[in-house]
Amino acid sequence: MEELDPLLHQPLRTQLVAFLAGAGEQTFSDLKRQLGVSDGNLDAHLKKLLAADYVAVRKETGKGRPQSFFVLTPGGRQALNDYIRTLQRLLPIDAPGAEGIATPRLAG
Repeated sequence: MEELDPLLHQPLRTQLVAFLAGAGEQTFSDLKRQLGVSDGNLDAHLKKLLAADYVAVRKETGKGRPQSFFVLTPGGRQALNDYIRTLQRLLPIDAPGAEGIATPRLAG
């Protein structure tokens, strides 16, 4: 049986990469607000995604506080697509009683 990517098989990390896949580059503050998580929780999950090269960070300094901008890398996008494909193969989409399960659209 195929295994799901253990890094992405954590709800917040799945939400995080899926959100970045659709929204593009986002600040730490935007991610925190959109996902409804604490600084520490978001930071811990971003560190894991950064270490795996699923997410990249760009730091910008200027007037006021420095800003960190996060974006899904091509490797992160591929990992998300692979994760979705694996889920699709594992889920019995065409099985009796599966009529309520929607097939997700894969990102580019």
